[in-house]
Amino acid sequence: MELSGGQILVQCLKDEGVEFVFGYPGGSVLHIYDAIFHQDDVKHILVRHEQGATHSADAYARAIGKPGVVLVTSGPGATNAVTGIATAYMDSIPMVIISGQVPSPVIGSDAFQEVDTVGITRPCVKHNFLVKDVNDLAETIKKAFYVATTGRPGPVLVDVPKDITDPNIKVPYKYPKKVSMRSYNPVVTGHKGQIKRAVEMLLNAQRPMIYSGGGVILGEAHEELTELTQLLGYPITNTLMGLGGYPATDNLFVGMLGMHGTYEANMGMHESDVILAVGARFDDRVTGKLAEFCPYAKIIHIDVDPASISKTVKVDVPIVGEVKPVLQQMLELVKESKTKPSKAALESWWQLIQSWRDVNCLEYDRESRIIKPQYVVEQLYEVTNGEAFVTSDVGQHQMYAAQYYKFDKPRRWINSGGLGTMGFGLPAAIGVKLAFPDADVACITGEASIQMCIQELSTALQYNTPVKIVNLNNRYMGMVRQWQEFSYQSRYSHSYMDTIPDFVKLAEAYGHVGIRVEKPEEVRDALKQAFELKDRTVFLDFITDRTENVYPMIEAGKAHHDMKLRVAPGTPVERELS
Repeated sequence: MELSGGQILVQCLKDEGVEFVFGYPGGSVLHIYDAIFHQDDVKHILVRHEQGATHSADAYARAIGKPGVVLVTSGPGATNAVTGIATAYMDSIPMVIISGQVPSPVIGSDAFQEVDTVGITRPCVKHNFLVKDVNDLAETIKKAFYVATTGRPGPVLVDVPKDITDPNIKVPYKYPKKVSMRSYNPVVTGHKGQIKRAVEMLLNAQRPMIYSGGGVILGEAHEELTELTQLLGYPITNTLMGLGGYPATDNLFVGMLGMHGTYEANMGMHESDVILAVGARFDDRVTGKLAEFCPYAKIIHIDVDPASISKTVKVDVPIVGEVKPVLQQMLELVKESKTKPSKAALESWWQLIQSWRDVNCLEYDRESRIIKPQYVVEQLYEVTNGEAFVTSDVGQHQMYAAQYYKFDKPRRWINSGGLGTMGFGLPAAIGVKLAFPDADVACITGEASIQMCIQELSTALQYNTPVKIVNLNNRYMGMVRQWQEFSYQSRYSHSYMDTIPDFVKLAEAYGHVGIRVEKPEEVRDALKQAFELKDRTVFLDFITDRTENVYPMIEAGKAHHDMKLRVAPGTPVERELS
């Protein structure tokens, strides 16, 4: 079978089982778009901005576990996609981006809409390719999917000059069943000796903690993690990216850790003597002041990426491998071992953890006559029975979602953790809804973030993706305002959003339903009304308390156990507990 480059590219996507391509056409990719026109297997989703394409593809991948695919044109098409590519890179999300490029003969001549896409994206992709021969196109696409989905996942970009897709040039097509790359051979199974050593250390711990991250979800290891945790009876905490990797409603779960983590999670980490870190990378939002991070603990670290181990925190037992098979091996050893965890030590440890839980660090003023953002998230959890897919933008609303929506399942919490990208939430919700059209999908956002990619409301209408937008509107860039209050003596420099649109009218202008909610007693009914409208996108504009802050909080330069807490509901006075 002889095909043109454009046809080859589309056929490769078919052979990879790709369902959706998120993109935006332009001159250098028109041959590819013409090939898309002549088939129906691969569905194209026309976004309204290339950043929206990358966020939708990214969220599709996070929700369903398959790589997202993006198609953009050269020049501004590629540069508009960079933010979304970097978002996927920071969170290790498998994605393949196909970018058009000017014809090969004029590369380097500053041709119309030419940029060095390979050079620009090199710092924020797992790998990238520039295709120089149409005969190499199929193998290059196969390599892109292989690299994106194996080892530590990530985005891979394929830059395709326009002449490579010329419909007048046809070559034999054969899609490789597998590829090998001499310089790329990710480790799968961990070192048996290290795993045995880790299990011995775990079973002899007096104050153990299990600390799991996004790698558990990406590695489909949540069942093994849950079984191991419950078998041992040890406390477990998740990172922001790891939420849902262990059931949040289970009593062994002590909440999220880190800058806005729970008091019990952070104090448990600080006082522990053995930590099992699984698929987490010890980022700065978790560790706080590195010199004081977990001073008493021996650390076991399981990660598929050897570069992540001892990168920021020195570990005692490094295990390089995919988390699922490593946890399976650990489970076998724990079950076979004659050594059992000390019952007395574990009871004493849980008593201490319970004393930290009794601080009730997530309490807030429930008698307020102004809508509290925490209350909205709690009601969203109840109205959806904890079963919704929840996307978020970045800021206070993201932290409220992480703190108050209890995720019992993996791949239900879809947010930009590493890069912290405003504008992620709405296109992400569309990507999730395409993956799971019958599921409830809610986007928790704020009035600043939602305006970054609000044009994707048009995409939601065109492709019939009825998502529910929960806008926690406090007329501030909330997290910026909070930092300015705590660290800049309440000098609110350019964080107040004094001119924002009427979101109800804006939603209606895009063909959707808009609801404005101003009283606490209206919150639940508004949410129920929105989710009863199964076939409509609903924009819920909740007017919330603009002075509310996210607690607990670890301020810049402080140790992870040195948290700013609220004293009591409705009390503005704060104190530090350490």
